[in-house]
Amino acid sequence: MTQASHSAGSGRPAADTVLERFEQWARDTPGSPAVIVRPEPLSYAELDARANRLAHHLRELDLPAHARIAVGPTRREDGVVALLAALKAGAAYALVDTGDTRTARLQLTALEPDLLVTDAAGGARLDRGEGPRILLTDEEADRIAARPGRPPARSPQPAAAAVLFTGTAEPRPVPVGHDLLLAAHEAWDRVTRPTPEDRHLFTGGPDLTAFAAGWTRALCSGGALVLPEGPAWPPGAIPGAVADHRASVLHTDPAGALRLLDRSLDPAGAAPRGRREPAPLLSTLRLLTVTGDRLYLDQQAALQDRLRPGARVLNVYAPAEAAGTGTWFELPQLPRPLDEPGGLSLLGTPFPGCRTELRDGEVFLTPPGGGDALATGDLAALRPDGLLEFGGRLRDRITLDDGSPLDPYPVESAIRTHPGVGAAVVAPVRSRRGTRLVAYVAPPPDDPGWTGAGAPLDMEGLREHLAGRVLRAGSPTGLVRLRTLPRTRAGQEDRAAVPQPPEPAPRPARSGKYGSAAGGELPGCVGSGCAAVPLTVLALLVTDLIWPGSTDLTGVPGPWSFLFSVLYFFECSAFAAGLLFLCAGRKRMRRPGPGRRWTAAAHLAVAYLLMAWWPQDNLYRLAARHDWPRQAALVYAFNIPLMIAGLVVALYLTRRPASPFDFDE
Repeated sequence: MTQASHSAGSGRPAADTVLERFEQWARDTPGSPAVIVRPEPLSYAELDARANRLAHHLRELDLPAHARIAVGPTRREDGVVALLAALKAGAAYALVDTGDTRTARLQLTALEPDLLVTDAAGGARLDRGEGPRILLTDEEADRIAARPGRPPARSPQPAAAAVLFTGTAEPRPVPVGHDLLLAAHEAWDRVTRPTPEDRHLFTGGPDLTAFAAGWTRALCSGGALVLPEGPAWPPGAIPGAVADHRASVLHTDPAGALRLLDRSLDPAGAAPRGRREPAPLLSTLRLLTVTGDRLYLDQQAALQDRLRPGARVLNVYAPAEAAGTGTWFELPQLPRPLDEPGGLSLLGTPFPGCRTELRDGEVFLTPPGGGDALATGDLAALRPDGLLEFGGRLRDRITLDDGSPLDPYPVESAIRTHPGVGAAVVAPVRSRRGTRLVAYVAPPPDDPGWTGAGAPLDMEGLREHLAGRVLRAGSPTGLVRLRTLPRTRAGQEDRAAVPQPPEPAPRPARSGKYGSAAGGELPGCVGSGCAAVPLTVLALLVTDLIWPGSTDLTGVPGPWSFLFSVLYFFECSAFAAGLLFLCAGRKRMRRPGPGRRWTAAAHLAVAYLLMAWWPQDNLYRLAARHDWPRQAALVYAFNIPLMIAGLVVALYLTRRPASPFDFDE
C-alpha cells in the first residue's frame, strides 16, 4: 500500500538553494523584519550583512572541504546568523542546544565538527578542551564587524547543507543535502502557503528538526522568525509571546500544543466546561503545526476550537531524515465524522514530493526530491478513506512472559477513550514474579486535578472500560495516575522516565474449607504480631539487668503501682515494635512517594520514635531530680533527637501528597 504526492521540485534551476532564496528576499525587501527579538528586530539587510561578515571570517580559517560547523550560541539570533554564514562559507551547519549541556555534548561527540561557533557562555558549557572554536565575544564581534558586509565568493556546494539530529536519547546526526533542504521548504510552502507577512514562532530547542530545518519557512518566504532571548521559550510564555509579537504561525510539539488548552486562556465569562472558545491571546494565529509525537483527533479538534475561525491546525509527521517533511493531516481531510476520536491519531497524506509505503505495517518514507525509501520504525495502516492512521512504534513493542509480542499503542488508545483520561502509556514492569503491564494515565489538559466530570480512573474502572476492547493478555494489571506524562526534549512521551510502581506483596496460597494458609509467607501483620510478643517479654526481663531499680514499685500504693506497670509494659512493647519496624518497615514504605532518601529518613525516624521510650524513661527514673548535668545530657540525648525524628516524619507526610502519581492494582 502506497501514498504519494506530486513532486515539489519540478522545473527548479539546478543552482537554486535556500540560501539563495534568503538572499533574494534580502535584496528585494531589505528593510523588512527577518528576526524579531528583544530589544530590536533584525531586518533582512542587517541579518544578511552580519552573516556575510562572519562568512568572510570563516573562509579565512582554512577549513577543510565539506566542513561541518557546529553552531551553539546561547542567543538564538546569533545562531541564525552563524548558520547562514556557514552556508555562505560553503560548509554544513549543525545546531546544538546550549540550554541542555548533556545533549549538546552528545551531539558534538556524534558530529565531530571541524569548528564550533558559540559565545562565552556557550563555550563554558560545551568546551571540552579539544577542537577549534570561535567565541562570539564582544571583542570577536567587533573584529568581525570590521569586515566587509558583501557576500563572500561562492564556493562549490558541499554534499551536505545541514546536519540534523534525531530526537532520540542518543542523538544521531543526519546529513541533509541542499536539494533536500530546498525540496522540504517547497513542500511546506505548498501545504501551508506562507506569506511575507507571517511571523513564525518555534517553541522547541534550536537543535530540533522543526527549527533546524524549518527556519526556511520564514526566511525563504519573506516572513520573520520570532525568537526568544535565550536558547528556547519557557513553556508558560508561549501564549503571551504569540500575543506580544503578533505571531501568525506557531510550530510546536504535542506538549506545547496541549498547554494552549489551559482554562486560564479562556475569554472572560467563558463556560467552565463544554465547547472551547477561541483564546484571545491566540487570536493572531492563522496556522498551528504540531509535530514530534502522536496527536489524537479529539485533541486536534480542541486545538482547532482555540483558534479563530478559518485558522488551521496541522498534525505533522516529520522525521529528520526527510528534513522535517513526511505526512500531514488536518480535520477537513476527514470525509465524515468518526466515532471515538480520542482513540485515533491520523498521519493523513504525504507532503508534496514525498511518498509513503507500508511494508508489514511499517512506514517507509521517500523524502521530497526522491531517493531511497527510509524505514521509520513506526507502524501505520492505510484507511479506506486514503488517510494514514498511526499505529505505534516498533521500539515500544513489549515481549510478554510467554514470548509473544504486544504493541501497546492500541491498548493506550483504548484507555484514552475513557472520559477521565487525557493521556496514557502502557509499559512493562519486570520483577521476580515476571512481567506486569502497568498503565500510566494523566488527566485531560483542561482538568489537571481530575476535578471535572471525568472522574479519576481506578483499577476496577480500567478493567471494565477495557473489557471487550482489548484482549486479556494485553490488559494492564496495574495503574499509575500521573499529573502529566514525562516527555523527551523532542516532545515524545518518555516511556523510560515513567516511575516504577511498587512490587505487589505476594499473596499466600490458600486451601482447605476455610481458606487457611498453606505454606508461604504469613501476612505481615500476623508475622509481626508473633515476633512482637517475645520481644516485649525479653525487654521486660532485661530492663532490671540494664537499669537496676528503674522499675522498682516498692512503696507505690495501688492503684498507681498497677498503672505504672502497664506503662512499663507499653514502653517495652514500643521498643519491640520499633525493632520490628527497623527490620521490616522499609520494605513496606518503599512505594511511590517523596523519594528514597526521604523514605529512608522517615523509616529510621519512626523506628527511633518507638524504640527511644524504653531506654529514655528508665534512665530518667534513675537520675536524681537535681542532678542537672545528667538531666541536661538526657534531654539532649533523647528529647532533641525525638523532636528531629518527629519533624522528619512530618516532612515526609507533608511531601507525600506532592507525589507525582498514585498506584492502583
